[in-house]
Amino acid sequence: MAHKNDDTRDGDTPGTSVSQLDSSIDVESGDSTSISAVQRQEQPAKSWKGYIWDTWDLPQDERRMLFKVDAFILTFASIGYFLKNLDQTNVNNAFLSGMKEDLNMYGDELVTSTSIWTVGYVIGQIPSNLLLTRVSPRWVIPSLELLWGVATISTAPIKNYHALYALRFFVGFFESGFYPGIHYILGSWYTPRELGKRAMIFWLAGSVGQMFSGFLQAAAYTNLSGVHGYAGWRWLFLIDGIITLPLAVLGYFFFPNLPQGGEKTWWITQEEHELSVRRMAASNRAGKQKWSKAKLRRILLSWHAYLLPLLYILWNQGAPQDAMGYWLKSFNADPPPVPGKHFSVADINKLPLPTTGIFVVMAIAWGWLSDGPCRGARWPFIHIGAVITCAFAIVLREMPLYENINGRMIVFWFSRIGGGAGPLILSWINEICSDDTEKRAILVAAANDFAYVVGTVAPNFVWKTTDFPRALKGYTWSIILQCLLIVATATVQFLLWRDNKRAKARNTTEVTSLPASPERTEEALEEQSQKSAVTQERGVNSQ
Repeated sequence: MAHKNDDTRDGDTPGTSVSQLDSSIDVESGDSTSISAVQRQEQPAKSWKGYIWDTWDLPQDERRMLFKVDAFILTFASIGYFLKNLDQTNVNNAFLSGMKEDLNMYGDELVTSTSIWTVGYVIGQIPSNLLLTRVSPRWVIPSLELLWGVATISTAPIKNYHALYALRFFVGFFESGFYPGIHYILGSWYTPRELGKRAMIFWLAGSVGQMFSGFLQAAAYTNLSGVHGYAGWRWLFLIDGIITLPLAVLGYFFFPNLPQGGEKTWWITQEEHELSVRRMAASNRAGKQKWSKAKLRRILLSWHAYLLPLLYILWNQGAPQDAMGYWLKSFNADPPPVPGKHFSVADINKLPLPTTGIFVVMAIAWGWLSDGPCRGARWPFIHIGAVITCAFAIVLREMPLYENINGRMIVFWFSRIGGGAGPLILSWINEICSDDTEKRAILVAAANDFAYVVGTVAPNFVWKTTDFPRALKGYTWSIILQCLLIVATATVQFLLWRDNKRAKARNTTEVTSLPASPERTEEALEEQSQKSAVTQERGVNSQ
């Protein structure tokens, strides 16, 4: 739920602590509906430090609490995401490092093992996120990491690829809950003025980690191959799994419970725990609710269940695949397309690196701008990102391959600057569905889940290796999906505006239909104003 475009806040703006709100919240149950009053006050402007990191402008008690939460959640999540990617991709390094010969994988066994991993990853995401609504993440997230670490270690001594198939399924299944689970947890701790940048940091930690994973894998193989009679590829699985286990064990002691769960984390004081509950109640983050067929039906029949995951799918699949390496390699064809122009293997590996660097800087800027000057609004950056990505896809599609080599290289470097909207879309889902924690958990997981399913199928048709470096079908696909993303985002904005308008009309009708007793009318007006305050925060800024 993005924030309303005004200068007042429900306790999550710099300058006023949520602890100053007059509220009576059931801390034990985590009930987010028991706020007795939400005082909306004029807030002082942000300082320059507050725009750099939001906690600087908060009162000391709230700043101290958020510092601890940031330290434990973001540190654990970022390292864990790096380790997840390491354990996910090590099978490819192992295949190229001797596993192919040792396990007699001369057919499609590697592709099959990847497909089996994908099956486990796809079926595990939604159940894992739903489990987080009933069991503290302090137990769920470290357990997932522990189990995929054990499965990774168990891959080292295998004797045939059938054992590899079984273990890759379990690695995928246990890894599946980590990424959507962390986004659900972030949405359970942070307000809309804080969530976007933290979701972006978590996401980028995995992206940056992928840049260094190859070096780590190479070092393990080079230095340990043959030690104790183990082939280098077996050491890859051992090392990757072993470094995963300590973080999992630490998670049991340090990963926090959710404010809505009612159970206080040991490193948070009682006052800080109550403050965290009030902050989430002021942002309309609901606690767990009873499951029923009627509830499931409401979720499945809501437009949120289809349009919100669609936003993430369109963003995820609408980004042009990195074709720069294929383009550079094409200069070495025989006969060469440009006589005398040649790129070495080192050039092909190094020249695309600025693309990632520029992308990371822009993505960080988007997270900060969304939380700060844009007051928690997500939709502007989805629109802007789609327009930019579409424009670069058009240029790369129409630009001659070999007439302006330096110009095309610059276009490649900047082609991903519009691709940072993904974490903001998941943040938006967290906010739009904040009054129903089960719906929020399902849709955050479903968005990532369905995007992954589409991503395993579509590239086989539109991003064929044989189509590079021109990739006309691929760039056309990107252009179409980015245009659809703009339309889908505008549709979500309209539906949020419509729902908010209906809610305000319904609240007005409820108040005017009550008995005319002065005392009763005053109580009703106060109650209805409290109910609509958070609802307006959710919808108005989303238009």
